[in-house]
Amino acid sequence: MPSEQVLRELLGFAHRLADASGEVIRPYFRTSLDVVDKKDKGEGKYSPVTIADKAAEAAIRALIKAAYPDHGILGEEHGHENPGAELTWVIDPIDGTKAFIIGVPVWGTLIALNAGGRAVLGVLDQPFLGERYAAGPDGTYLGDRKLATRACPDLAEARLCCTEPGMFAAGAEWDGFERLTRRVALTRYGTDCYAYGLMAQGFVDLVVEAGLSPWDVQAVIPIVERAGGVVTDWEGGPAETATRVVAAGDPRLHGQVLKLLRAG
Repeated sequence: MPSEQVLRELLGFAHRLADASGEVIRPYFRTSLDVVDKKDKGEGKYSPVTIADKAAEAAIRALIKAAYPDHGILGEEHGHENPGAELTWVIDPIDGTKAFIIGVPVWGTLIALNAGGRAVLGVLDQPFLGERYAAGPDGTYLGDRKLATRACPDLAEARLCCTEPGMFAAGAEWDGFERLTRRVALTRYGTDCYAYGLMAQGFVDLVVEAGLSPWDVQAVIPIVERAGGVVTDWEGGPAETATRVVAAGDPRLHGQVLKLLRAG
């Protein structure tokens, strides 16, 4: 595990990566773009990608390879490089491409640093809104403001977010999520990665999702946890490689959610 001082330096580098990706992405947002369906999510699952996704990840990769050639890189669009590295950057250049192509600014660039299998740094950058959530050894920040999740021990008062209901498989997975929606105060869809930043700010209490990849979740783990929350898989284990994730701003909600998801 890198020292706190090294982590601070690497978080500064992650800001440079977010600056570079934002410069690439902003000119494409709310413009007419060719959109390709990658068809990598299975039959009937729309998985769009644009030049903005690919160019942003390429820009991030070029900077990493120039500054830290011994580091690994795992990204959604361009695969895994140097897989045996001690430190690996995990990148989703545009998390929420569906939102991006319809002009809704809940997408973001996700940049994580993984050390020994754990996400130790995280950045969620929304360059159109000029908002950047960053988590390192000193906490989670939005700009220069330190963030904290809100106290919400009661499910009946909880605010739940999820990208889309179609991400849950029919049967036990969907049934568990639906049980949870009946217990919370409100459920909102279409929030993509932005919901995790809102959780760190104290506006969202729960994010429950499925069908994820490492680049979808690793950056948001430290963002939520360093603000006081907890992120695990649906069994309560580490979320770094989980396909199903539970994030709770108030840890007292977390166990209640796991029980509801598994009940039935």
